[in-house]
Amino acid sequence: LDAIALMAGEHDIVGLQEADPGSLRSGFTNQTHYLAERAGFDYWTHQPNRNVARVAGSANGLLSRLEPVEVTDHSLPGRISGRGVLMARFGEGAEGLTVAVAHLSLGANSRRSQLAFIGELLSDHPHAVLMGDFNCVADRPEMDVLYRNTRLQPPACAVHTFPSWKPQRAIDHILVTDSLRCADMRALPAAFSDHLALSVNLDVPEAALLR
Repeated sequence: LDAIALMAGEHDIVGLQEADPGSLRSGFTNQTHYLAERAGFDYWTHQPNRNVARVAGSANGLLSRLEPVEVTDHSLPGRISGRGVLMARFGEGAEGLTVAVAHLSLGANSRRSQLAFIGELLSDHPHAVLMGDFNCVADRPEMDVLYRNTRLQPPACAVHTFPSWKPQRAIDHILVTDSLRCADMRALPAAFSDHLALSVNLDVPEAALLR
C-alpha cells in the first residue's frame, strides 16, 4: 500500500478497483482511506461492492486533490451482482468535469448491459472521464454502445496492462470525451497488483477547478 501511495501521490485524481473496504483480509483496513492519508489526498470516497462474510471485501475508490461537488455510486447490472460504477462531478454546470470509476464483468453479455447503463449515466456529460478495469480491449463489439451514447472516444493507442509481470492485453482504460485533450498515456507498476496502473495527463475545463 505504501508503494501504491507513493505512485498515487504524483497524480491529482486516482481511481482504484478491488480496494478492500475493511475486512479480515486487509486487517480491517479501509485501503482507499489509507491510501488517501498516506498520499496526501484531501478528498476520498469508495463504493463497496462485495463482502464475503467479512473475510474479504472489494470496492471501487477515488482519491482527489480537487473537491467534488457531488459523488454518486450505482450498482451495475449483470448475471452476478457485485459490480459498480462510482461517479464524481467537479465544478458546476455543463462545463464541469465528470469522473467515473468502474470494474466490469468477465462475460461479454454482462459487460454489454453494464456499458449501456454507464452510457446512459454519461450521455449528458460533455467533459467526462471513464476509467477502470474493463476486462476487455477497447474495440470489442460491446464497447460500441458506450461510444454511440456518449462522447467518450476509443483510446488512440493500446497500452498493455495485464498481466503485470508480462503485459499482453490492454484491458484497463482511461477513456475521455472528445472535448478533453490527453497526452502521455503510460503504464506504471502497481506494487503487487496483477494489473499495471494507467496514467495520463489531461487538460480539463477551468470550470472543473472552481468550487
